[in-house]
Amino acid sequence: MKNITRSIIALFAVVALSCSVEDVQDRPVIEGVDAPVITAPTAGAAYVLKPENATAQAERFTWKSANYGGDVQITYAVEVDKKGNAFKTPQAIGSVIAGNQVSVTVEAMNNAALALKLTPFAPAELEVRVKSTAGAMAPMLSNVVGIVVTPYTTENPKLWVPGGYAKASGYPNDWDPATSPQLSASGFGKVDFEGYINFNDANAEYKFTSFPEWKGEYAAGATPGTLALTGDNLKIPAAGYYKMEVDTEKLTYKATKMVWGIVGNGTPGGWDLDTPMTYDKVTKKWTITVTLTTQSAPDNGMKFRANNNWDYNFGDTGANGSLESGGTNISTTAGIYLITLDLSNPRAYTYTMVKQ
Repeated sequence: MKNITRSIIALFAVVALSCSVEDVQDRPVIEGVDAPVITAPTAGAAYVLKPENATAQAERFTWKSANYGGDVQITYAVEVDKKGNAFKTPQAIGSVIAGNQVSVTVEAMNNAALALKLTPFAPAELEVRVKSTAGAMAPMLSNVVGIVVTPYTTENPKLWVPGGYAKASGYPNDWDPATSPQLSASGFGKVDFEGYINFNDANAEYKFTSFPEWKGEYAAGATPGTLALTGDNLKIPAAGYYKMEVDTEKLTYKATKMVWGIVGNGTPGGWDLDTPMTYDKVTKKWTITVTLTTQSAPDNGMKFRANNNWDYNFGDTGANGSLESGGTNISTTAGIYLITLDLSNPRAYTYTMVKQ
Protein backbone atom coordinates (compact mmCIF):
# COMPACT_ATOMS: atom_id res chain seq x y z
CA MET A 1 0.00 0.00 0.00
CA LYS A 2 2.88 2.37 0.83
CA ASN A 3 4.48 1.69 -2.57
CA ILE A 4 1.22 2.61 -4.38
CA THR A 5 0.95 5.88 -2.45
CA ARG A 6 4.56 6.77 -3.25
CA SER A 7 3.94 6.09 -6.98
CA ILE A 8 0.91 8.43 -7.09
CA ILE A 9 2.83 11.23 -5.37
CA ALA A 10 5.70 10.82 -7.85
CA LEU A 11 3.27 11.00 -10.80
CA PHE A 12 1.80 14.31 -9.59
CA ALA A 13 5.27 15.70 -9.17
CA VAL A 14 6.16 14.89 -12.78
CA VAL A 15 2.95 16.59 -14.03
CA ALA A 16 3.64 19.69 -11.93
CA LEU A 17 7.20 19.96 -13.25
CA SER A 18 6.00 19.63 -16.86
CA CYS A 19 3.78 22.77 -16.39
CA SER A 20 6.67 25.14 -15.80
CA VAL A 21 6.43 28.92 -15.64
CA GLU A 22 8.17 29.11 -19.02
CA ASP A 23 5.43 26.96 -20.62
CA VAL A 24 2.67 29.29 -19.35
CA GLN A 25 4.53 32.38 -20.54
CA ASP A 26 4.91 30.91 -24.03
CA ARG A 27 1.15 30.46 -24.53
CA PRO A 28 -0.54 32.99 -26.92
CA VAL A 29 -2.42 35.86 -25.22
CA ILE A 30 -6.02 36.26 -26.47
CA GLU A 31 -7.20 39.87 -26.40
CA GLY A 32 -9.15 42.33 -28.52
CA VAL A 33 -7.15 43.62 -31.48
CA ASP A 34 -9.54 44.88 -34.17
CA ALA A 35 -13.20 45.85 -33.59
CA PRO A 36 -15.88 44.85 -36.11
CA VAL A 37 -16.60 47.32 -38.92
CA ILE A 38 -20.12 47.76 -40.32
CA THR A 39 -20.27 47.35 -44.11
CA ALA A 40 -24.06 47.55 -44.53
CA PRO A 41 -26.19 49.57 -44.28
CA THR A 42 -24.55 52.84 -45.24
CA ALA A 43 -25.19 56.13 -43.44
CA GLY A 44 -28.60 57.64 -44.13
CA ALA A 45 -30.37 54.39 -45.04
CA ALA A 46 -34.13 54.88 -44.50
CA TYR A 47 -36.75 52.32 -43.52
CA VAL A 48 -40.50 52.92 -43.70
CA LEU A 49 -41.88 50.00 -41.69
CA LYS A 50 -45.37 48.64 -42.36
CA PRO A 51 -47.42 46.07 -40.41
CA GLU A 52 -48.26 44.04 -43.52
CA ASN A 53 -44.52 43.39 -43.98
CA ALA A 54 -43.84 42.42 -40.34
CA THR A 55 -42.15 39.09 -41.16
CA ALA A 56 -40.17 40.39 -44.15
CA GLN A 57 -36.53 41.41 -43.97
CA ALA A 58 -36.00 45.07 -43.19
CA GLU A 59 -32.22 44.92 -43.59
CA ARG A 60 -29.32 42.50 -43.69
CA PHE A 61 -26.68 44.03 -41.43
CA THR A 62 -23.13 43.01 -42.37
CA TRP A 63 -19.68 43.75 -40.90
CA LYS A 64 -16.02 42.85 -41.05
CA SER A 65 -15.25 40.34 -38.34
CA ALA A 66 -13.55 41.32 -35.11
CA ASN A 67 -10.00 40.13 -34.38
CA TYR A 68 -9.11 38.84 -30.91
CA GLY A 69 -5.60 37.67 -31.84
CA GLY A 70 -6.47 33.99 -31.54
CA ASP A 71 -8.97 31.27 -32.24
CA VAL A 72 -11.96 32.16 -30.04
CA GLN A 73 -15.74 32.00 -30.38
CA ILE A 74 -17.11 35.50 -31.01
CA THR A 75 -20.71 36.58 -30.50
CA TYR A 76 -22.00 39.63 -32.38
CA ALA A 77 -25.06 41.74 -31.49
CA VAL A 78 -26.56 44.50 -33.64
CA GLU A 79 -27.78 47.39 -31.44
CA VAL A 80 -29.71 50.59 -32.14
CA ASP A 81 -30.41 53.70 -30.09
CA LYS A 82 -31.69 57.23 -30.62
CA LYS A 83 -29.27 59.57 -32.33
CA GLY A 84 -27.18 61.48 -29.80
CA ASN A 85 -28.05 59.17 -26.88
CA ALA A 86 -24.55 57.62 -26.84
CA PHE A 87 -26.12 54.14 -26.66
CA LYS A 88 -27.27 54.66 -23.08
CA THR A 89 -30.42 52.62 -23.83
CA PRO A 90 -29.41 50.28 -26.69
CA GLN A 91 -31.93 47.87 -28.16
CA ALA A 92 -30.62 44.60 -29.63
CA ILE A 93 -32.26 43.74 -32.95
CA GLY A 94 -30.26 40.64 -33.87
CA SER A 95 -27.29 38.47 -32.90
CA VAL A 96 -25.13 35.68 -34.30
CA ILE A 97 -22.22 33.49 -33.21
CA ALA A 98 -19.14 33.31 -35.44
CA GLY A 99 -20.84 35.12 -38.31
CA ASN A 100 -20.63 38.53 -39.90
CA GLN A 101 -24.22 39.22 -40.90
CA VAL A 102 -27.71 39.28 -39.38
CA SER A 103 -31.06 39.49 -41.16
CA VAL A 104 -33.43 41.73 -39.18
CA THR A 105 -37.18 41.59 -39.74
CA VAL A 106 -39.50 44.58 -40.03
CA GLU A 107 -41.18 43.52 -36.78
CA ALA A 108 -37.87 43.32 -34.85
CA MET A 109 -36.77 46.74 -36.05
CA ASN A 110 -40.21 48.19 -35.31
CA ASN A 111 -40.29 46.74 -31.78
CA ALA A 112 -36.91 48.31 -31.06
CA ALA A 113 -38.06 51.67 -32.41
CA LEU A 114 -41.18 51.63 -30.23
CA ALA A 115 -39.12 50.58 -27.20
CA LEU A 116 -37.03 53.70 -27.83
CA LYS A 117 -40.30 55.68 -27.76
CA LEU A 118 -40.24 56.76 -31.39
CA THR A 119 -43.53 58.22 -32.62
CA PRO A 120 -45.41 55.83 -34.93
CA PHE A 121 -45.65 56.92 -38.58
CA ALA A 122 -43.08 59.69 -38.08
CA PRO A 123 -39.45 59.34 -39.31
CA ALA A 124 -36.73 59.53 -36.66
CA GLU A 125 -32.96 59.22 -36.64
CA LEU A 126 -31.35 56.20 -35.01
CA GLU A 127 -27.78 55.00 -34.71
CA VAL A 128 -26.65 51.39 -35.19
CA ARG A 129 -23.52 49.58 -34.06
CA VAL A 130 -22.22 46.01 -33.76
CA LYS A 131 -20.91 44.75 -30.41
CA SER A 132 -18.56 41.75 -30.33
CA THR A 133 -17.88 39.65 -27.23
CA ALA A 134 -15.60 36.68 -26.60
CA GLY A 135 -15.56 34.92 -23.26
CA ALA A 136 -14.77 37.16 -20.32
CA MET A 137 -12.94 39.73 -22.44
CA ALA A 138 -14.22 43.28 -22.72
CA PRO A 139 -16.65 43.83 -25.63
CA MET A 140 -15.43 45.62 -28.74
CA LEU A 141 -17.69 48.12 -30.52
CA SER A 142 -17.90 48.86 -34.22
CA ASN A 143 -18.22 52.19 -35.95
CA VAL A 144 -21.62 53.91 -35.63
CA VAL A 145 -23.91 54.32 -38.65
CA GLY A 146 -26.90 56.68 -38.71
CA ILE A 147 -30.20 55.44 -40.15
CA VAL A 148 -33.75 56.81 -40.41
CA VAL A 149 -36.67 54.66 -39.24
CA THR A 150 -40.41 55.29 -39.59
CA PRO A 151 -42.13 52.83 -37.21
CA TYR A 152 -45.77 51.77 -37.12
CA THR A 153 -48.29 50.67 -34.56
CA THR A 154 -51.33 48.42 -34.87
CA GLU A 155 -52.94 50.04 -31.85
CA ASN A 156 -55.96 52.25 -32.35
CA PRO A 157 -54.88 55.70 -33.58
CA LYS A 158 -55.12 58.48 -31.01
CA LEU A 159 -55.82 62.19 -30.92
CA TRP A 160 -54.49 64.36 -28.11
CA VAL A 161 -56.49 67.33 -26.82
CA PRO A 162 -54.17 70.01 -25.39
CA GLY A 163 -55.60 73.30 -24.19
CA GLY A 164 -55.71 76.06 -21.64
CA TYR A 165 -58.42 74.20 -19.73
CA ALA A 166 -56.21 71.31 -18.59
CA LYS A 167 -54.85 72.16 -15.12
CA ALA A 168 -58.10 73.66 -13.84
CA SER A 169 -59.96 70.58 -15.12
CA GLY A 170 -57.81 67.97 -13.39
CA TYR A 171 -55.21 67.23 -16.08
CA PRO A 172 -51.44 67.75 -15.61
CA ASN A 173 -50.42 70.71 -17.80
CA ASP A 174 -51.97 73.42 -19.95
CA TRP A 175 -51.20 73.30 -23.67
CA ASP A 176 -49.10 70.15 -23.34
CA PRO A 177 -50.09 67.47 -25.87
CA ALA A 178 -48.09 64.71 -24.16
CA THR A 179 -50.02 64.97 -20.88
CA SER A 180 -53.40 65.94 -22.31
CA PRO A 181 -56.43 63.62 -22.44
CA GLN A 182 -56.83 61.47 -25.53
CA LEU A 183 -59.45 60.31 -28.00
CA SER A 184 -59.25 56.89 -29.65
CA ALA A 185 -60.32 55.67 -33.09
CA SER A 186 -62.55 52.63 -33.39
CA GLY A 187 -59.74 50.52 -34.87
CA PHE A 188 -56.40 50.48 -36.64
CA GLY A 189 -56.50 52.70 -39.71
CA LYS A 190 -59.86 54.24 -38.74
CA VAL A 191 -60.55 57.98 -38.71
CA ASP A 192 -63.44 58.16 -36.19
CA PHE A 193 -62.27 59.25 -32.74
CA GLU A 194 -64.06 59.54 -29.40
CA GLY A 195 -63.32 60.15 -25.76
CA TYR A 196 -64.56 62.00 -22.68
CA ILE A 197 -63.03 65.22 -21.33
CA ASN A 198 -63.84 67.49 -18.41
CA PHE A 199 -63.81 71.27 -19.04
CA ASN A 200 -63.80 73.33 -15.87
CA ASP A 201 -64.66 76.68 -17.48
CA ALA A 202 -66.81 78.07 -20.26
CA ASN A 203 -65.01 79.23 -23.42
CA ALA A 204 -61.99 77.08 -22.57
CA GLU A 205 -59.69 76.84 -25.60
CA TYR A 206 -58.17 73.68 -27.05
CA LYS A 207 -56.95 71.92 -30.19
CA PHE A 208 -56.57 68.36 -31.43
CA THR A 209 -53.16 66.90 -32.36
CA SER A 210 -52.29 63.61 -34.08
CA PHE A 211 -49.19 63.15 -31.94
CA PRO A 212 -48.24 63.75 -28.29
CA GLU A 213 -46.48 66.91 -29.50
CA TRP A 214 -47.27 69.90 -31.68
CA LYS A 215 -47.61 68.03 -34.96
CA GLY A 216 -50.69 67.16 -37.00
CA GLU A 217 -52.81 69.90 -35.48
CA TYR A 218 -56.55 70.43 -36.00
CA ALA A 219 -57.97 73.88 -35.32
CA ALA A 220 -61.35 75.61 -35.68
CA GLY A 221 -62.83 75.43 -39.17
CA ALA A 222 -64.77 78.08 -41.10
CA THR A 223 -68.16 76.90 -39.75
CA PRO A 224 -69.28 75.43 -36.40
CA GLY A 225 -68.52 71.74 -36.08
CA THR A 226 -65.76 71.77 -38.71
CA LEU A 227 -61.99 71.56 -38.40
CA ALA A 228 -59.06 73.02 -40.31
CA LEU A 229 -55.37 72.17 -40.42
CA THR A 230 -54.53 75.73 -39.43
CA GLY A 231 -56.59 78.34 -37.64
CA ASP A 232 -57.87 79.59 -34.31
CA ASN A 233 -58.25 77.52 -31.17
CA LEU A 234 -61.49 75.64 -30.59
CA LYS A 235 -63.70 76.75 -27.67
CA ILE A 236 -66.01 74.75 -25.45
CA PRO A 237 -69.38 76.55 -25.06
CA ALA A 238 -69.96 75.84 -21.35
CA ALA A 239 -68.23 74.21 -18.42
CA GLY A 240 -68.96 70.51 -18.06
CA TYR A 241 -68.11 66.93 -18.94
CA TYR A 242 -68.14 66.28 -22.69
CA LYS A 243 -68.09 63.41 -25.10
CA MET A 244 -65.79 64.47 -27.94
CA GLU A 245 -66.24 62.93 -31.40
CA VAL A 246 -63.90 63.72 -34.30
CA ASP A 247 -63.68 62.57 -37.93
CA THR A 248 -60.24 63.43 -39.31
CA GLU A 249 -61.22 62.54 -42.87
CA LYS A 250 -64.35 64.69 -43.01
CA LEU A 251 -62.72 67.31 -40.73
CA THR A 252 -65.74 67.46 -38.43
CA TYR A 253 -66.17 67.28 -34.65
CA LYS A 254 -68.94 67.19 -32.07
CA ALA A 255 -68.85 68.07 -28.36
CA THR A 256 -71.80 66.77 -26.31
CA LYS A 257 -72.17 67.84 -22.68
CA MET A 258 -73.20 64.96 -20.42
CA VAL A 259 -74.24 64.25 -16.84
CA TRP A 260 -74.15 60.54 -16.08
CA GLY A 261 -76.39 58.51 -13.82
CA ILE A 262 -77.79 55.03 -13.30
CA VAL A 263 -81.22 53.89 -14.48
CA GLY A 264 -83.25 50.69 -14.20
CA ASN A 265 -85.74 48.84 -12.04
CA GLY A 266 -82.91 47.95 -9.65
CA THR A 267 -82.27 51.68 -9.01
CA PRO A 268 -84.29 54.32 -7.07
CA GLY A 269 -85.56 56.05 -10.22
CA GLY A 270 -86.69 52.94 -12.09
CA TRP A 271 -86.47 52.91 -15.88
CA ASP A 272 -87.85 56.42 -16.26
CA LEU A 273 -85.53 58.64 -14.20
CA ASP A 274 -81.73 58.72 -13.91
CA THR A 275 -80.24 58.68 -10.43
CA PRO A 276 -77.40 61.18 -10.96
CA MET A 277 -73.75 60.41 -10.28
CA THR A 278 -71.04 62.88 -9.21
CA TYR A 279 -67.86 63.57 -11.18
CA ASP A 280 -64.48 63.88 -9.43
CA LYS A 281 -61.87 65.69 -11.53
CA VAL A 282 -59.03 64.25 -9.43
CA THR A 283 -59.92 60.59 -9.99
CA LYS A 284 -61.61 61.39 -13.34
CA LYS A 285 -64.47 59.07 -12.39
CA TRP A 286 -68.21 59.30 -11.75
CA THR A 287 -69.47 57.82 -8.46
CA ILE A 288 -72.63 57.28 -6.48
CA THR A 289 -73.51 55.53 -3.23
CA VAL A 290 -77.00 54.12 -3.66
CA THR A 291 -79.45 51.52 -2.43
CA LEU A 292 -80.26 48.89 -5.07
CA THR A 293 -82.87 46.15 -5.23
CA THR A 294 -82.43 42.64 -6.59
CA GLN A 295 -83.08 42.44 -10.33
CA SER A 296 -81.64 40.03 -12.89
CA ALA A 297 -80.21 40.73 -16.36
CA PRO A 298 -80.77 40.65 -19.28
CA ASP A 299 -84.26 42.12 -19.00
CA ASN A 300 -83.95 43.81 -15.62
CA GLY A 301 -81.30 45.44 -13.45
CA MET A 302 -79.58 48.73 -14.35
CA LYS A 303 -77.59 50.67 -16.93
CA PHE A 304 -75.51 53.82 -17.04
CA ARG A 305 -77.28 56.61 -18.93
CA ALA A 306 -76.46 60.24 -19.78
CA ASN A 307 -78.78 63.27 -19.72
CA ASN A 308 -81.86 61.27 -18.71
CA ASN A 309 -82.40 59.93 -22.25
CA TRP A 310 -81.39 56.86 -24.25
CA ASP A 311 -79.10 58.54 -26.79
CA TYR A 312 -76.08 57.56 -24.71
CA ASN A 313 -76.14 54.50 -22.47
CA PHE A 314 -73.81 51.69 -21.42
CA GLY A 315 -74.47 48.11 -20.40
CA ASP A 316 -72.20 45.18 -19.69
CA THR A 317 -72.46 42.47 -22.33
CA GLY A 318 -70.58 39.52 -20.85
CA ALA A 319 -70.80 40.72 -17.24
CA ASN A 320 -67.03 41.27 -17.10
CA GLY A 321 -66.80 44.84 -15.81
CA SER A 322 -66.24 46.42 -19.23
CA LEU A 323 -68.94 48.57 -20.81
CA GLU A 324 -70.48 48.52 -24.25
CA SER A 325 -72.66 51.16 -25.83
CA GLY A 326 -76.23 49.89 -25.62
CA GLY A 327 -75.00 46.71 -23.93
CA THR A 328 -76.79 44.18 -21.75
CA ASN A 329 -78.47 45.32 -18.52
CA ILE A 330 -76.39 44.87 -15.37
CA SER A 331 -77.79 42.59 -12.66
CA THR A 332 -78.41 44.17 -9.25
CA THR A 333 -78.58 42.67 -5.76
CA ALA A 334 -80.27 44.32 -2.79
CA GLY A 335 -77.97 46.47 -0.67
CA ILE A 336 -76.06 49.73 -0.48
CA TYR A 337 -73.36 50.05 -3.15
CA LEU A 338 -70.58 52.42 -4.15
CA ILE A 339 -70.82 52.46 -7.93
CA THR A 340 -67.97 53.91 -10.01
CA LEU A 341 -68.07 54.74 -13.72
CA ASP A 342 -64.69 55.26 -15.45
CA LEU A 343 -64.78 56.84 -18.91
CA SER A 344 -61.24 58.24 -18.76
CA ASN A 345 -59.71 55.58 -21.05
CA PRO A 346 -61.15 56.15 -24.54
CA ARG A 347 -63.06 53.12 -25.86
CA ALA A 348 -62.04 51.07 -22.79
CA TYR A 349 -64.81 52.08 -20.41
CA THR A 350 -65.27 50.24 -17.10
CA TYR A 351 -67.28 50.27 -13.88
CA THR A 352 -67.25 48.75 -10.40
CA MET A 353 -69.98 48.03 -7.82
CA VAL A 354 -68.76 47.60 -4.23
CA LYS A 355 -71.22 46.66 -1.50
CA GLN A 356 -70.92 48.91 1.56
